[in-house]
Amino acid sequence: MLITGATLADGRVRDVRIGNDGRIDAVAQGLGADAGERVLEARGRHLLPGAVDVHVHFREPGGSHKETWESGSRSAAAGGVTTVVDQPNTDPPTVDGDAFDEKADLSAGSLVDYGINGGVTPDWDPESLFERPLFALGEVFLADSTGDMGIDGDLFADALDEAAARDVLVTVHAEDATLFDEGALDGDLGGTGTAATADAWSAYRTADAEIAAVERALDAAADRDARVHVAHTSTPEAVDAVVESREDRDAAEARDVTCEVTPHHLFLSRERARSLGTFGRMNPPLRSESRREALFARLAAGDVDVVATDHAPHAVDEKRRGLVDAPSGVPGVETLYPLLLESARKGELSLERVRDVVAANPAETFGLDRKGRVVEGYDADLVLVDAADPREIEAAALHSACAWTPFEGLRGVFPEVTLVRGEVVYERDPATGAASFGDPVGRNVRES
Repeated sequence: MLITGATLADGRVRDVRIGNDGRIDAVAQGLGADAGERVLEARGRHLLPGAVDVHVHFREPGGSHKETWESGSRSAAAGGVTTVVDQPNTDPPTVDGDAFDEKADLSAGSLVDYGINGGVTPDWDPESLFERPLFALGEVFLADSTGDMGIDGDLFADALDEAAARDVLVTVHAEDATLFDEGALDGDLGGTGTAATADAWSAYRTADAEIAAVERALDAAADRDARVHVAHTSTPEAVDAVVESREDRDAAEARDVTCEVTPHHLFLSRERARSLGTFGRMNPPLRSESRREALFARLAAGDVDVVATDHAPHAVDEKRRGLVDAPSGVPGVETLYPLLLESARKGELSLERVRDVVAANPAETFGLDRKGRVVEGYDADLVLVDAADPREIEAAALHSACAWTPFEGLRGVFPEVTLVRGEVVYERDPATGAASFGDPVGRNVRES
């Protein structure tokens, strides 16, 4: 395939040729089409590397009514995500070799490339788990969330030791349950679904609980020379703690400490939660508008390494329960790139910054040497967008099995074409909106 006249994130206009091996053969001007070669005219549109979403929950095995590998990967492809990393809190949890194998069999239905993380519980089996083509260890839960996989400090230290011995990165869900404000759930919690008082969840799982847990996790990792990635940091103070920890390490180890933020913590706040009710309940919860603004400022300034979605779908009837009984989590894999591209369109972020936090940085952080850039020799994981053409986000137009979104009514810039290693997995006609999907071509990135 030859893509002609595409504008790259840095503003250069280039042709891009994709070889039969699914890699980028050339990025240059004036490339001519070979006989029989498909030509994709991209003049006036941007060609970006496919996003690497290092934090999704595709719910299989055990929760296929919420999401499957097929539906989740279709949603990813439609949003320009070409690699996903699935977390271990499924049923059974991915804490031993057998559970990994069961999930690996199901992942064959994925349209996009993927990684599978291993989890930690008191009965985990690190020997069999690390024998598998594991992407990373984690999400290691320091407080309970969906799946009830919260562990204590001693087991976390053991997990860091096991991972450090094998040079495996550990992804941490950092909240300290001893600092939760139980009294926040004693008052009137409203009704069910959107009538629930979701702000009480933010008051319950306090910002201090995250900040303290992040600081302790970073200290424990430093003591063991472990590589650690802090998931879904929701407060600017937690990001600052990661930056400070990175500065305390020598230059060769600075990239061994990283953090991610989610679109919901960047674009939603406690004020928005009032209308979302339980559909805005997640862990860690939404924060104040002032903290949201400060978090976004740190993203723009370069302090945040990765934006990942924590795509955590639940069925609508599950989210319509009362605040205490509804599950935590929101979908987001299809709206990651669109929301950030809209921020770039409005001048809040540069297009290069968007490219880095969704593609180049996660690929570098997790050792994906051929992903995350539009460069010769890299996998042709590519996304074509009209960066000047946003549209309103509507749940009815998205592809997750859960069929709802917390970003309803916001605007996003959506892909027209998504390729995984040169294969078209998603294509949308911008004039009619008609969309089509390709075949499941996803591979485990630790096996390729």
